Amino acid sequence: MAVEMGAETSDEALLLAYGQGDRAAAQALTVRLAPLSYRLACRMLRDEAEAEDVAQEAMLRLWKIAPQWRVGEAKVSTWLYRVTSNLATDRLRKRRATSLDEAGDPADETLSVDEQMLENQRAEALQWALDQLPIRQKQAVILRHLEGLSNPEIAEAMETGVEAVESLTARGKRALAALLRQRKDSLGYDRD
Repeated sequence: MAVEMGAETSDEALLLAYGQGDRAAAQALTVRLAPLSYRLACRMLRDEAEAEDVAQEAMLRLWKIAPQWRVGEAKVSTWLYRVTSNLATDRLRKRRATSLDEAGDPADETLSVDEQMLENQRAEALQWALDQLPIRQKQAVILRHLEGLSNPEIAEAMETGVEAVESLTARGKRALAALLRQRKDSLGYDRD
């Protein structure tokens, strides 16, 4: 059963069509959702190769459940965020358990423009501060403030309640503010 594919075709319709053998639906859904999964994994893991592996694994899991997808139970994108978050969290826990260095390589953007350098410093400072948070707080803050998901969507993705999400994001934001407060001057936030 082929589905009429356009920007207005829902993720769920595409997944159901793939579940019935429509490969073009899978391609359309991959183009739409794989970058979201990759971006989330990159932000959580700070490692492009690992993020690519996580995004691929998440998409494979999506394809495996396509034939059994239950209409109306969850948004496909929310399901994918949850799986991606869980896979990335597993990798973060494994890193911490084996005491691997989490620093990663800094971005290799060597632009001479002062504003770009300052923005890079700010991004690195934010990533450093995010890496200091407990995994669940980091996950909630990334999904809310970097990915733009609503609290109910985050709650579904993290398999928790909305109140827990609100608490996690609030605690995460407070912790980030405290961590970054000492660096305000060097990051140009006290300049007029």
